[in-house]
Amino acid sequence: MMIAKQTQTATKPLYSYQQTLLASQKANWRIEDIIGGDKRLGFARPLMPESFARVEELGFLTPAEKLKLNQIRGFDYLCVFGLVEEFILPFVLDHARPQLQDDDYRARAFLAFAAEEAKHIQLFKKFRAEFEEGFGTECLFIGPPKAIADAILAHDPLAVAFAILHIEWMTQRHYTESVQGDQGLDAQFKSLLKHHWMEEAQHAKLDTMMVEALAQGRGEAELEKAMNEYLEIGGFLDDGLRQQAEFNLENLQRWTGRKLTEDERAEFMTKQHQALRWTFLGSGMTHPNFLSTLERLSPALRNRIEQVAPLFC
Repeated sequence: MMIAKQTQTATKPLYSYQQTLLASQKANWRIEDIIGGDKRLGFARPLMPESFARVEELGFLTPAEKLKLNQIRGFDYLCVFGLVEEFILPFVLDHARPQLQDDDYRARAFLAFAAEEAKHIQLFKKFRAEFEEGFGTECLFIGPPKAIADAILAHDPLAVAFAILHIEWMTQRHYTESVQGDQGLDAQFKSLLKHHWMEEAQHAKLDTMMVEALAQGRGEAELEKAMNEYLEIGGFLDDGLRQQAEFNLENLQRWTGRKLTEDERAEFMTKQHQALRWTFLGSGMTHPNFLSTLERLSPALRNRIEQVAPLFC
């Protein structure tokens, strides 16, 4: 009896579909309220917190070049979220569809989730277009989005759900720990991140329930297999981030009009690849709520991530 009681306590849901739906309705906002008219990106201030941009480490850059690199990192932030929303949206719809009749709140919560992700895709596209208009030089970015989405969605659904949960908690961490209190950032970019965070707060809860549903009935071997595939997704994304670091180097050189030396290029690649890793991989893998969900499924999953995560921090 004691064992059965402990098992029930360990698997009791942390969130409910009804509560997340209500919170989502309260947080709802329109794209038109965030961008357009006099609400425009500025280029006199940084777009990204230094904890993610890590431009101050590059002593061979001038202050003006560091500012532009920070803004280039803001551009890659817009583009990465544009990419990930492209695979999150179809995945959420596929997860919701088989059980539309079982729980009205569940159906409504996941359909609202999908609608918000579609809104976020449009929002990031609008900000990207505004950046490209105002920055002054073309910036390269990895893609195309569909090819990246197809590669990720080819994995075990539980592995994809792990990746999405990672991304949702990562978004929360970015805003609350680094963006919210930074008064030096461009106000319009900060507004984007704030409104994105507001809705993603509910998505993280829905993702937690989605992970737990997909993991239900799986033994240790199956959970380990899904974790292996999640790490494969991480490796795939890491390859893309290395390529993006190379693009960012090219983007900066195009703006400055000067070519960095071989030593400067090597330092740039090492430090900026690691900055991208922390922004999009390490900050999600080490989020306490992500790790807690893994531990609820199997302590071995959490231990595996804690062994791997330092590489991306």
